Amino acid sequence: MVIKSFIDNDLYKFTTMNAIQKKFPDAEVVYRFVNRGKTSFPPGFATVLREEVDRMESLVLTEEDERFMRAKCYYFDSVFFDLLKGFRFDPKEVEISQEGGELNVEIRGLWYRTVLWEVPLMAIISELYFKMMGLEARDEEKNAVCKAKEFVRLKAEISEFGTRRRYSYEVQDRVVGILKEHMGRFLNGSSNVYLAMKYDLIPMGTHPHEWFMYHGAHYGYRSANEIAMANWVEVYDGYLGIALADTYTSADFFRNFNTKYAKLFDGLRWDSGDPYEFTERALKHYREHRIDPTTKTIVYSDALDLEGVKKIKAFVNGRIHDVYGIGTYLTNDVGVKPLNMVIKLFECRPKGGADFLPVVKLSDVEGKHTGDPREIDLCLGILRL
Repeated sequence: MVIKSFIDNDLYKFTTMNAIQKKFPDAEVVYRFVNRGKTSFPPGFATVLREEVDRMESLVLTEEDERFMRAKCYYFDSVFFDLLKGFRFDPKEVEISQEGGELNVEIRGLWYRTVLWEVPLMAIISELYFKMMGLEARDEEKNAVCKAKEFVRLKAEISEFGTRRRYSYEVQDRVVGILKEHMGRFLNGSSNVYLAMKYDLIPMGTHPHEWFMYHGAHYGYRSANEIAMANWVEVYDGYLGIALADTYTSADFFRNFNTKYAKLFDGLRWDSGDPYEFTERALKHYREHRIDPTTKTIVYSDALDLEGVKKIKAFVNGRIHDVYGIGTYLTNDVGVKPLNMVIKLFECRPKGGADFLPVVKLSDVEGKHTGDPREIDLCLGILRL
């Protein structure tokens, strides 16, 4: 069984689940697997994946899990923990098929339930692919030690974000253990709640693109960023205060990131486009709103490696608190080519809606826009981008 713990998942899925069940408990959604790298999957892959998904029905929140999350995730209330204790993955929410080397995965159901599928599904797909292709890992421990020591030398604060495209759970486990051993205060934590528990780290994460994507479909694209931030603040009362800026491009985000939200949120996450342009735009924005940028944080998190961190850190040069979320470069740097894949929200139906509505994401990189092409064009037109 690839996923052996209910909390072998990224924190942001739980934080988003909690916000959904408070604000949109009856919303329905459709997620789809997007094979960006056009990977050809081996014969029988869908059958093995189906078996792993079916096994997840047995996962439960244990007493140990609950004790850890209550201590570290203090922003969750007791009602949410009661929900988690009664929650069971429903494999019927996941449809899987394969045509030749093409893998198709679709997730349908209530949003507050289906939100938990994305990360473990991607971790399963990645691990099964390398196992079935006979691609063995090598040098992960040596690589992780070298990287950990170099991050310390750079005085770069990092969080481990590598669950979704890891080579395997075992590799991610070893990497996090090595980081914990060698990095000290420069390791902020891990997005993986189970590994954070195992190594006594802080679970890291706030909200994903899908939070803003849903708001765009429900309330309109011009209002999406502001209402999404308002709802997040209403649920978390100032905790989990790193705002994701690029769901409808960072240019549109900064139009809505007024003084109120610039003060309320602890900082921003950069996840696409040019990190240097984003940094300068953020610094300028904070200054224009009479906010000292050194009191704020940017979490840099898009496909970073050691060289990327080194360059960004030199560019920032202490002008804002810089933190780095490192994923695949840590958990799948083992001599194989990592899968280039995502699972994204494609449709939603708010409570009382007659039809499912398309949802889109406009990255700061045009090739990474996600959703129906006609809806993407409509969104671009409405936002005048």
